[in-house]
Amino acid sequence: MSYSKEFLNASDAARRLGISTKALRLYEQRGLLAPLRSDAGWRAYGPQDLERASEIVALRSLGFSLAQVARILKGDASGLEPALATHQASLEARLRELLAAIDGVRSLRGDLARGGAPSASDLARTLVPTPGLQITFDLPWPWGGEPFELRDIRPLTYITGPLGSGKTRLAMRIADELDGTFLGLDRTADPSLQLTIEPTVGVLVQDGATDSPALRALLTGLEAPTPIIVDLVEQGLDKPTQEAVIAHLRRRGPDAPPLFVMTRSSSILDLDALGPDETVLFCPANHAPPFRVAPYPGAPGYEALASCLGPPEVRARSEGVIAVRR
Repeated sequence: MSYSKEFLNASDAARRLGISTKALRLYEQRGLLAPLRSDAGWRAYGPQDLERASEIVALRSLGFSLAQVARILKGDASGLEPALATHQASLEARLRELLAAIDGVRSLRGDLARGGAPSASDLARTLVPTPGLQITFDLPWPWGGEPFELRDIRPLTYITGPLGSGKTRLAMRIADELDGTFLGLDRTADPSLQLTIEPTVGVLVQDGATDSPALRALLTGLEAPTPIIVDLVEQGLDKPTQEAVIAHLRRRGPDAPPLFVMTRSSSILDLDALGPDETVLFCPANHAPPFRVAPYPGAPGYEALASCLGPPEVRARSEGVIAVRR
């Protein structure tokens, strides 16, 4: 076949959908899309392909893994309830913030109507959103003790960077500042919590995860009531398990304690699936201060961030490698 106006190539289709061409290829590999091919062998996405792809993107934005998306597209709605409940909670939290801001503006307008003039501090409190949880501290080695501030901490924060970038020390420092729980690589399952996590294990296995000591150690560690910081969350987990785990973590909801996960796996940190309650904190190789990276091509730090992520099968080759700075 040859292209017509109804069909788009991969680049144009990805641009229209707001995702990457890599994501489109992944959807095809999972059997979720089946684009036609041109006479030269190029993929061609027609109206039905774009409609199906937009459905996949919408489901991914709700935190579903690709395995869950496949089941939903086949008519299996068994996993919709918890994800929709989490999404509703997130929307309601934002609605409460908006209503509080509207009430503040209404009050200021009432004062003006009565001849009063609001002070600069009143305007600032009303018009500037109240920041969420934030911490300030001096960066540990390998940085030079520069002051560092992390504002408006989201429910789920990814910490990543190349080997030797200092991300583990940063994660441990954040745990100290938040009085949180740091789950290191030597984590083991807490026997007293085995019954507690059984329902979660069942849901994850249904979503394609492999029941393993590594998975159980992670899940029991995540039961801590404090903010949790996890060192390489993908440790010991195969690709389907990683995808099931991150989909599960996205369903924790906006009121859950903050969760920080260190990762270098593209199955955990999928840049095409980040939601509004998720943040990426990147540690540069040159030991410049860590900074937030927006998940959009062209954003500062995006290319460096993408280059240090890899699929689980690639990441497994460097498992256990430690960067040593002389």
